[in-house]
Amino acid sequence: MDQYSDILEFVGLCDINPGRLAFGKKYTGANCPVFTNFEKMIQDSKPDLVIVTTKDATHHEFIIKAMEMGCDVLTEKPLTTDEYKCQAILDAEIKSGKNLIVGFNYRWSPYNTKIKELLSENIIGKLTSVDFHWYLNTYHGASYFRRWHGQMESSGSLWVHKATHHFDLLNWWINSEPAEVFAFGDLEFYGKNGAFRGNNCRTCSHQSECDFYWDITKDQFLTNLYADNEKYDGYIRDNCLFRNEINIYDKMSAQVKYQNNVQLNYSLTTYSPMEGWRVAFNGTEGRLEAWIDIPYYEEMKINQAELHDKEMEQTNDDEFSYEPIIVHKLWQDFETIKVEKEKSGHGGGDQRLQDKIFKSPDTADPYGRTAGSRDGAMSVLIGIAARKSIETNTAVKIKDLTNLKPKEVRG
Repeated sequence: MDQYSDILEFVGLCDINPGRLAFGKKYTGANCPVFTNFEKMIQDSKPDLVIVTTKDATHHEFIIKAMEMGCDVLTEKPLTTDEYKCQAILDAEIKSGKNLIVGFNYRWSPYNTKIKELLSENIIGKLTSVDFHWYLNTYHGASYFRRWHGQMESSGSLWVHKATHHFDLLNWWINSEPAEVFAFGDLEFYGKNGAFRGNNCRTCSHQSECDFYWDITKDQFLTNLYADNEKYDGYIRDNCLFRNEINIYDKMSAQVKYQNNVQLNYSLTTYSPMEGWRVAFNGTEGRLEAWIDIPYYEEMKINQAELHDKEMEQTNDDEFSYEPIIVHKLWQDFETIKVEKEKSGHGGGDQRLQDKIFKSPDTADPYGRTAGSRDGAMSVLIGIAARKSIETNTAVKIKDLTNLKPKEVRG
């Protein structure tokens, strides 16, 4: 974080893999001690803020321990992977009196913020329903199934790991909290569905016939970070997409009813030929439509293999001048609202979120983009409820998962 070097100092880095830890320190240029024991790092380094970026299923361990040891915490999404860990985090925050921030960067992109602004102005009247569809392509989507994310006990499924991004956006846009969830999901493309499988791509005998063959050694960064350090913890970054232990869903859909009676139809596809999303908001006075990276709607000059890498970059790309939002009021022609386009990290969201956290934490934000523990909980609880709904074939009420009481209905 060179841009914050005048106000921030890394005082400790911790990882269970000493090789990956050494590379991480060198790559980031951090001048601080490294640790493989988390509590020792806190005791020795005495940080003000702990940033948690571990495997999803272990987030709660480090969030809770850090707060118990007197530190504020910034955690990546998702907050955690089940309702019991979620409750433990909520209890620990109250008991410790420390502050927990969830890094929901999508809220901070100018495009998503413009949608929030328009909805807040009631541009389509009273919001009644939302359709939201997210498409992961065969590069980005497949990457989850190569990694630990493909196992329920590690990621809580993509209902939690990936969709928490989407559910947080929706909760924020809709300006309410979820009340009830009914969902469907299945594993029908990856995992046991493959015609053949191997240990990993590097050693697989099916390289010539597998459309998903990926050579990690062609990416020097990933080789240095992962492949060179497998000997320490056995973590394989280029696992087979069709290994039998994959047990998460690769197609998902849900209906969510909100406290303010808005109805959401949501879907997530993990093996689409293109990467992007579409959302439509229906109101009593019209409809608002928005989308990102749908190739049929714009001339895409970035191929699908590069698309996710471009999204994650921290530099701006002004190849396209704007992104459209369509507002179509009843009895009128539609209007196109143009939002200046940014292709830096998460549509410009990363930089703005970081500035808010590190440079101006006390500055008022009219859009309410800073996310705390309740926001983190409500986003993961939709995914947890969806998972439970699939398992039980019943609707699941959010209020039955933790002791969080439903907030009063907002407009």
